[in-house]
Amino acid sequence: MEETLRALGEILLKAVPTFVLVFLLYLYLSRMFFGPLAEVLKRRYEATEGARKLADESLAKAAAKTAEYEAALRAARGEVYNELGQLRRQLQADHAAAIEKARHEAEAQISAAKAELQQEITRLKDKVTKLETERANLASQKAQQEKNVKGTEKDIQDLEQGKSRVQGNLSRLEGIANQAV
Repeated sequence: MEETLRALGEILLKAVPTFVLVFLLYLYLSRMFFGPLAEVLKRRYEATEGARKLADESLAKAAAKTAEYEAALRAARGEVYNELGQLRRQLQADHAAAIEKARHEAEAQISAAKAELQQEITRLKDKVTKLETERANLASQKAQQEKNVKGTEKDIQDLEQGKSRVQGNLSRLEGIANQAV
């Protein structure tokens, strides 16, 4: 057994330089290769995660801005609709006032026209009465003055024509007055 232990000791003694070389290789690779590689991988991971986090934050900000914009848009639409409603009500009120004013003006004009027509009718009736009186006077003078028959007949014809014109005008005015009333 001693031999076995001695052989094992020699094997271990011969393996020490290999072990030292492997250990030195491990230290060298850890510092020169695996350390920088781990650092690069760490920075890459941070950059990737940072970009994801920035993207998530950007999406959250965009969603908030979109919601804010939509709320502002709804509020602006509401204001526009309210202003349009107020404008529509104002236009309707102005329109109703203009119609009422025009109606009052038309009624005033109709009343003035009726009064004017009534005065004209009264004046024409007075004129017709006067003409009829004159005709009656002329008719009595005709009987008394047979010498001036020709001149008087002409005057009477003229008066008759005037009377018919006046009566025609009177009939037209009465028709207009009846239509106006």
